[in-house]
Amino acid sequence: MPIQILGMNDVGFEAGNASISSNRTLPWLQATAMMDVWEQWKPTFRDVVLLDGDGRVVAIYNLSANNLSDPANYQALKTLFLDAANKN
Repeated sequence: MPIQILGMNDVGFEAGNASISSNRTLPWLQATAMMDVWEQWKPTFRDVVLLDGDGRVVAIYNLSANNLSDPANYQALKTLFLDAANKN
């Protein structure tokens, strides 16, 4: 399964959406009161949430606690991506 990456924003923080997505190609998901994925997935600030093909959380990796400049952390996150992609 191909890996797809997107950014996500919580309800109530919409004011910065235009600047965060300006001149970028990364898709941006805005949680809404009707579809509150932030509440469903329960991320914290700087979390990478990995989903399976059905949209279920398979792993969460925090970039504040795991700085990607550390090769071990980079490899751990890469492995999570590949494992998630190979589940389906």
